[in-house]
Amino acid sequence: MFELKPLSKEAIPAALQRAERYRLLNEPAEAESICLDILQIEPENQAASITLLLALTDHYYSGIICERRAKAQLGHHMPGSLANAYDWLREAMSWYEKAERLRPPGNDEAILRWNTCARLLMRNPRLKPAETERFEPFLE
Repeated sequence: MFELKPLSKEAIPAALQRAERYRLLNEPAEAESICLDILQIEPENQAASITLLLALTDHYYSGIICERRAKAQLGHHMPGSLANAYDWLREAMSWYEKAERLRPPGNDEAILRWNTCARLLMRNPRLKPAETERFEPFLE
């Protein structure tokens, strides 16, 4: 395994700005990593704690967005909409799994959302990944 390298105290303000920027760019994993580095040096850094908390909640809310997109696809009744809904539900479940690993004790909201997506997939066998087309080049 790797041994993480510590930040210098002087680098903390710039690192915090970078974490906030990554969060706003919808890259919560990067923001989370930077905040953990900051908190390793300054455990009481409130700005890093807040940014970390926001980055962690971004995982959950990304799942909510994907789940809602899936449900919107279910209402379209167009070719490919069921496969799209399947893909959005699986992506939502992936986000919920990330949020579950980071949840505080007693907060099982991500598990409840994951179960909702799983039940939706299990109840509707028509929700499945798009079939991949087989392509065979012509031989001359």
